Parts: sequence; structure tokens; C-alpha cells
Amino acid sequence: MINSNHGTDYESVRLDRSGQAEAFDAIGDRYDEAFPHKEGQVEAGEWLIASLPRGSRVLDLGCGTGVPTALQMTDAGFEVVGVDLSGGMVKLAGSYVPDATFHQLDLADLRPGGPRELGRFDAVAAFFSLLMLPRAEIPLALLTIRHLLAPEGLFVLSMVEADVDDFSIPFLGNTIRVSGYLREDLRKVIEAAGFEIVKETSYTYAPAVADVPPEEQVFLCCRRCD
Repeated sequence: MINSNHGTDYESVRLDRSGQAEAFDAIGDRYDEAFPHKEGQVEAGEWLIASLPRGSRVLDLGCGTGVPTALQMTDAGFEVVGVDLSGGMVKLAGSYVPDATFHQLDLADLRPGGPRELGRFDAVAAFFSLLMLPRAEIPLALLTIRHLLAPEGLFVLSMVEADVDDFSIPFLGNTIRVSGYLREDLRKVIEAAGFEIVKETSYTYAPAVADVPPEEQVFLCCRRCD
């Protein structure tokens, strides 16, 4: 069941972002160097492009450098807004994708009744951004995304398949905390938040750096249930 009063539920969750933005500020362009091939992300973006009319409004949540998703969406003629917790990433994204609008914000800021209002979107993309949250917060984040979407809006996301919760890992010379689910558990969390999974793909990905191990990346293309 979808909790329609989820905006207030953030009050019971401790939002601990310590070190997360700072790590990505330090990583900067090295993120794209470490992950040069983003076939799954591009393919999910192509699904959005094929499913939406030109001029649609798209939110790139956890936009990073803006490459490839914000750039892909603007090239397709969409109105793109990008959000990231890292000010360094937002600055890079603005330089790489000048036709999009970027904000340094926390997803929690966009919850119903939260401090920022960006309007409604025809689609939301969240590639590897939800894995930066503890599991207790992910259902709230998904319900916030649902709130941001227009009726029957589209949602594409990716996660690394792993049974971990707010787990510290070394990442490109920094330390970040990540969460993940086994695939069937991820589907259940997405569907419980009010989304229909339309398409699912996965890739075994080996980053181009030694300190990040190979990972199984899961991509879901979803539609808001109304």
C-alpha cells in the first residue's frame, strides 16, 4: 500500500550525508574516467526518449557530471533539470551540459512539503543515486520520486545488486557508504512504492580502475501506477 502521507515520515529517519558529497567533490571527472562505458544507462535513456514526446520535462536525480544522461536527454529535445548533492558535480554538469538546469540539492529536499519545489516531471532518472542512501530511506525516496512525477510518468533507475545496507567501501581513493538489494527484493521495493516495472536489464560491469571491483548493475524501466 502506498502511504500518501509520506512527506512527514522523513521526521523519523536520521539523514546522515556526512562525507558523501565531499567524496564526490574530490572524485570529480575521475568518475567518468573510471566508468567510461555506460551501455545500460544509455539504453535506459533511449527507452525514455522513445517513450516520451519531444519537449518532455525530465529530472536527472544524482546527475553527477551530467554525462551521459542529462546530455542525452537535452540532445533529444527534453527540458532537463539535474540535481546532485555534490556541488563539485553540479559545477561540472553545468559546464558539460549548458542547455540543462542544475541544482545542488538533497532528494529529501524535494519531498512533499519539503524546502524545495521543482514542479512535476514527465520522467525521472536515478542512475546509481539511490544506492547512496541507507535502506530505511530508500522507500521514502521512491515515494518522493512518485510525487515528482506526472500521472503515468516514467522512472528509470539503476542499482548495484548487493545485499548491503549503508556499507562503507573504498571508492576512487575515497570512502563512500552504499546500499543495495538482491534483485527480487529490489523489484518488491520498487513495486511497493507504486511503480510498474516495464523492462529490466542487467550488466556485469568491470570499472577501469583497480580499486573498484566488478559489479552486477541492474536497470529498471518503470511507469508510475495511477
